[in-house]
Amino acid sequence: MPPIHSSPFHQMENQAFASLLQHTTNREKRSKNRGSGGIFRMFKLLPMLTSGCKMVTLLGRSRKQLLTDHATTGTLFGHRRGRVSLAIQEDPHRLPIFVIELPMSSMAFQKEMASDIVRLSLESETKTNKKKVLEEFVWGVYCNGRKYGYSIRRKQMTDDELHVMQSLRGVSMGAGVLPGLSEQETTVDGELTYMRARFERVVGTKDSEAFHMINPEGAGDGQELSIFFVRVH
Repeated sequence: MPPIHSSPFHQMENQAFASLLQHTTNREKRSKNRGSGGIFRMFKLLPMLTSGCKMVTLLGRSRKQLLTDHATTGTLFGHRRGRVSLAIQEDPHRLPIFVIELPMSSMAFQKEMASDIVRLSLESETKTNKKKVLEEFVWGVYCNGRKYGYSIRRKQMTDDELHVMQSLRGVSMGAGVLPGLSEQETTVDGELTYMRARFERVVGTKDSEAFHMINPEGAGDGQELSIFFVRVH
């Protein structure tokens, strides 16, 4: 498999990525003077949660924007001593349209979140554009410009992934700890943590899409999480 020579964060001349990044920059300007709080901050506190806390959900009213058809559900989850997985759903009551286990550990992702602005980029080197971007299988994965490796999109979800999706069917946003499928799995891999949020989906070109986390009303959170999908020819 040919290596990825550079991250899209260092290829600002890439028109597909640049159009998505412009949208992100505008969002950062609107939020940089806000205080702390919200889903992102709750996910940072997960290492301090105990096994007795099986689920933590946000309190307060959801703003109208979160309930529109334009908002997409994104879930980041994984065992504390395992890898992080990403699932994207158009509706939390339906199966995900995209599931992938990222080539980065839960601990590594926690460290990346210390920057307050997290940009997760998945880059495909496929030479054809007959598929939609999210239908590509092989992805190079970057987080905040750092290359972590390659991953392959799931054709079928694992038992653990199905367990998470079923357990969170009634959750639109929040962060917490879920019971594992077995005590042995929990003992070996650690507790199963998750963060679920609503994302604004932005289509840049036929070769690029982005998902920007929507913070709930009243959270006053200046932290940003954006997920980019870019197909590089």
